[in-house]
Amino acid sequence: MAVEEQRAGSRVSRPEIRLVRRGFTDPAQAVRLLAGPGLEGLADDPVLLDALGATADPDLALLGLARLLEAADEPDRHTLRDTLTTSKPLRDRLLGVLGASTALADHLARHPHDWHALVTFELRDMHPGPDDFLRALHQGVWENGAGNRADALRVAYRRCLLAIAARDLTGTTDLAQTAAELADLAGATLQTALDIAAQQDPDAARACRLAVIGMGKCGGRELNYVSDVDVIFVAEPQEGVDEYEALKAATRLAAALTRLCADTTGAGTIWPVDANLRPEGRNGPLVRTLASHQAYYQRWAKTWEFQALLKARPVAGDAELGADYLAALEPMVWQAAARENFVADVQQMRRRVIDSIPATELDRQLKLGPGGLRDVEFSVQLLQLVHGRTDPALRSGNTLEALAALSRGGYVGRADAASLDAAYRFLRSLEHRIQLHRLRRTHLMPKGPEDLRRLARSLAPLINDDTRADPVAALQREWKRHAVEVRRLHEKLFYRPLLDAVAELPAGAAGLTPDAARARLEALGYADPAAALRHLSALASGVSRKAAIQRTLLPVLLGWFADSADPDAGLLNFRQVSDALGRTPWYLRLLRDESAAAEQLARVLSAGRLAPDLLLRAPEAVAMLGDPQGLVPRGRAGLEQEILAAVGRADTTGAAVAAARSVRRRELFRTAAADVLGRLGDDPAEALEAAGEALTALNAATLQGALRACIAGWEARNGGLPTRIAVIAMGRFGGHELGYGSDADVLFVHEPLLGSLEHDAAKAAQAVCHELRALLAAPSTEPPLEVDADLRPEGRNGPLVRTLASYAAYYRRWSHAWESQALLRAEPVAGDEELGTRFRQLIDPLRYPGAGVPERDVVEIRRIKARIEAERLPRGADPTTHTKIGRGGLADVEWTVQLLQLQHGHELPALRTTRTRAALAAAAEAGLVGGEDAAVLDAAWVLASRVRSAVMLVRGRPGDSFPADARELAGVARYLGYGAGHSGELVDDYRRTTRRARAVVERLFYG
Repeated sequence: MAVEEQRAGSRVSRPEIRLVRRGFTDPAQAVRLLAGPGLEGLADDPVLLDALGATADPDLALLGLARLLEAADEPDRHTLRDTLTTSKPLRDRLLGVLGASTALADHLARHPHDWHALVTFELRDMHPGPDDFLRALHQGVWENGAGNRADALRVAYRRCLLAIAARDLTGTTDLAQTAAELADLAGATLQTALDIAAQQDPDAARACRLAVIGMGKCGGRELNYVSDVDVIFVAEPQEGVDEYEALKAATRLAAALTRLCADTTGAGTIWPVDANLRPEGRNGPLVRTLASHQAYYQRWAKTWEFQALLKARPVAGDAELGADYLAALEPMVWQAAARENFVADVQQMRRRVIDSIPATELDRQLKLGPGGLRDVEFSVQLLQLVHGRTDPALRSGNTLEALAALSRGGYVGRADAASLDAAYRFLRSLEHRIQLHRLRRTHLMPKGPEDLRRLARSLAPLINDDTRADPVAALQREWKRHAVEVRRLHEKLFYRPLLDAVAELPAGAAGLTPDAARARLEALGYADPAAALRHLSALASGVSRKAAIQRTLLPVLLGWFADSADPDAGLLNFRQVSDALGRTPWYLRLLRDESAAAEQLARVLSAGRLAPDLLLRAPEAVAMLGDPQGLVPRGRAGLEQEILAAVGRADTTGAAVAAARSVRRRELFRTAAADVLGRLGDDPAEALEAAGEALTALNAATLQGALRACIAGWEARNGGLPTRIAVIAMGRFGGHELGYGSDADVLFVHEPLLGSLEHDAAKAAQAVCHELRALLAAPSTEPPLEVDADLRPEGRNGPLVRTLASYAAYYRRWSHAWESQALLRAEPVAGDEELGTRFRQLIDPLRYPGAGVPERDVVEIRRIKARIEAERLPRGADPTTHTKIGRGGLADVEWTVQLLQLQHGHELPALRTTRTRAALAAAAEAGLVGGEDAAVLDAAWVLASRVRSAVMLVRGRPGDSFPADARELAGVARYLGYGAGHSGELVDDYRRTTRRARAVVERLFYG
């Protein structure tokens, strides 16, 4: 038994089996309906049954036919039965509508005589235009006499819609013609509604000239079955009428027109008239004069408003005024791509659309979702705005016409345009069929199997698959195929032709001129289009396998670069990496086969200078982007093991330290790349701590390796080292809070071995530590590690290395309050562990004094802090945005926390930590700081630290203030999660956050 018969059940009669084989899913009901009133004698008519079986839903078609015959009067019922059995065109049109649309079936049940509308345009080559629709609507409205003309308009509209749907469902028209007819019907409906409004308010009609400008799909002659009809109203006073009075009159007419179309009483809504695309949106006046429109668009309009005007078209009202409107505004549309923030505005518009989609609908959205209709429309419009400035042939409001013009002009390859055309037609047809069922505005794929089966059967001619066995599966495959094609939209429509402009490609590809290619790159945000074209030419020209792979990769990479704050830097960095690795067999293969690796590389290369600079020094690090664990920072133990092994293999001290620095450079890139790509944690504070831990472990392991190398070198020259050495981390190093531009603040401590002379031990320790600092900071292809020992006793004037006993004597006799404060962050990180532990034991009583910090020391700490604020701020620096010593910055928060540690660390073990945030949390837990105050300080410290990291990542050199360069500031903002064009918001947020923190510091620190 066939699948359909099994689905219907095994206990079926022979007539029911025949119905199942024709596609009926409820054969029992079908048998009952065929035996009912109006259908007598048709149950055995194979022609009718075959026609029913060919519809999208045979059960629905039969039910609708039964209702129509039952509602028709006797003469009309007889005529309909005869026509059904003798006229194939009418039979196919009527049953096609009844099998696809319950809403139109309901209309025919209420107005059974309207089936005659399907006979009006019986010849296949006859299609109604605006005038035909206008005559049909006027006839339906004005024949109603003094009756309810609003209801008559709705009935007449549905009658016309019935004829359009019939031609659509039987293949008499294609998608473009159907959408155009729907738009023409909308224009005729608006004109009829305006005529009714004028007849109801003749004084208003005499006072003004009113034009209705169609926007969106109505203006582009590509309307859906059910959609808001977007319009803009423009009016001028009649001669001798005051402008104010004329606008009042025009507003009455426009409001009446809107009500007539959208009223839900009587025969039902036609569609809502949406005027929110007008200047100032819903907050602006409904009607403006032409001069008012011009003034607004010249001074205030945003990029998206010019993009919307691409589809503007007079559809009703005063035709001369409508033409004047277009003539006045069209020149402004074609200069929109030259606006300063064009790219940022366009990118923001698309993101806003995607972000507005509920997560539960994302996978079902035909219009707004990824790979949906809006993607095609959006990119076609972008290309029009960019190239339409110089090519009038592109200035069409219709998506398919514009796509064809772009292909003819060489802006899009012919094959690419054909592929997008097919995808757009399929998705729009799918949207049409979904809306036609109940005449409801929706862009979501249905979930129910019955709805999906009806759609699949309705669209069978458009599905490149056999729909007989499993129509639903075939529909899903076709939809996904087209969605995937559209997801490659930017490659297909925007980026690929850029390569065609610089590379020798096969015939049929797009042929952008150099000027057109530069215009497109400029519109994408490239500041130096000429240089970008040179890079593309160098990468993609030629017939080598390398160039062929680059031509596959570059269209996608260009899109990722364009989505960054500095596309030029991304493309330049990619060229440099490719030049360095182009002959390496795995490099291009990795990027071609691992799309995630390619995207990660593009994001890293265009996010700033630090990570690309590190990568360019050893491009083979690209390989870690293809490893799932490649961007996970390594721990101290693994790093130290690798560095010590590399040091042990080196022949000289210099080579050993260079090997340690090489490992550090690679791991710096790993951490920076992970940070840029958001792989260190979803929470900003979590990511900041992860970066600080990774950089601390890396510097500690590097110091350990360099110390081992320098000791080994000294011993090779002089025999055994007469002392033990420990390295104590200080400052942000000791607090595990290093940034990418931080020095390594340290103290060196040594202790002579038993039997060694102290003088010899000190001399050896000095030599080792001096060599360590010099080799780690020496000019090299590897990034330097500056080891700063200025926090030692007596600062730069004191010895670089002291014995433990010397430290004890100094701290006992000469230590200042600031030194106790500095020691709060001291932590052994390298060298002799036992000596480091003893040093910690030595300083604990100093940094956590048993009686608390004396009042004189508190006064001294406050005095020093105030002097730093007054004297150390760089000349010209803004104290509200300086992250280190500015208002509410790092120093404010850290000194406040450290004062609490000095005062209470002896009694609260939780305060005995080198980490700022941990100490602040412990102070809040102990009630030393209010919870809200602690949150304010923590937020300011995290934000200031992240800004410093971002500055280093973007500029490649450390900085404590926001960059003055707009592109660099945009890069910092992107790193911190702000979208394109929102750099100013970042600075405002920073000032607000640190201002609140400073208020807390004033109370807690200064008292």
